[in-house]
Amino acid sequence: MMQEPNQSFVAEFILLGFSFNPRTTPLLFSAFLMTYLLIILGNGLITILICLDSRLHTPMYFFIGILSILDLGYTTTTVPQMLAHLVSQKKTISFARCVAQMYIFLVLGITESWLFAIMSIDRYMAICHPLRYKVIMSPWLCGIMVIFCGLWGVISALVYTVFAMRLPYCGSNKINHFFCEVPAVLKLACADTSVNDRVDFILGFSVILVPLSLILFIYVNIFIAILRIRSAQGRLKAFSTCASHITVVTMFCVPAMVMYMKPGSEASLEEDKKLALFYNVISAFLNPIIYSLRNKDIQRAFLKVTGWGRAFQGRIAGEQRNKTHDGQSMP
Repeated sequence: MMQEPNQSFVAEFILLGFSFNPRTTPLLFSAFLMTYLLIILGNGLITILICLDSRLHTPMYFFIGILSILDLGYTTTTVPQMLAHLVSQKKTISFARCVAQMYIFLVLGITESWLFAIMSIDRYMAICHPLRYKVIMSPWLCGIMVIFCGLWGVISALVYTVFAMRLPYCGSNKINHFFCEVPAVLKLACADTSVNDRVDFILGFSVILVPLSLILFIYVNIFIAILRIRSAQGRLKAFSTCASHITVVTMFCVPAMVMYMKPGSEASLEEDKKLALFYNVISAFLNPIIYSLRNKDIQRAFLKVTGWGRAFQGRIAGEQRNKTHDGQSMP
């Protein structure tokens, strides 16, 4: 028998977080806090550099800047709360805040999934049609592409959230997770969730598998074009522009696909927490490193904005003048 509506309403949830020895809490808190601060620093710095340096006002860096903003957004949606719960005895979240967190996280995550597909199109145009690249990938088209990603995220996340929160929650209110993610919340529903499993699979197909399939198809064509390049140096340069994108796509999309496309009955909550931590925190932490570590444009922009580039060039010029003077003064 279904319980009465006033008995099935849950006013708040309790987020259990990670299962660990209480003695390790300070260490975990310090590690997560440092990681979050580095996420803010790395993604924030990349966004600022792209805005300030006119040489980075290209489609590729425009999309990288949007990616950094999305990474900042969805980590801020979950990590500060996780940090607060690590040091607090009260680990509750209201029903309304849980719904809001679930929705915002899904909007940003789905938008990022489609953004990766758009970025692969950008790489295809740059490598396969370099002469027409700037004409085709105009600022207007890039803006339309990002708006499409955002609208898809808003609509898909709304469907996910509505189907999850329409269910009655009349039993335990303890979510075995560090934030309100759909699979973990559905575990608490006192109703049949088979419809939700089907909806999640269909939506997962449209927001994860379709972008991944598009990325795979595009990169097959890119690699064919790269193999046609005669010089080994040209092939290496073309491939290096794709390697960063392939890496971040793999880190984000594969764990998300495993999480959202398997039936709820097969979900292991401990494994799900680790997967969520990977594509929510670790990927956002590594993305700035992957895109900036070997990226000379980002490095030059950093030196230019900070003024260190002029000081470095001045030092080199001074050393060259000294060498010239020493050479002239030798007998």
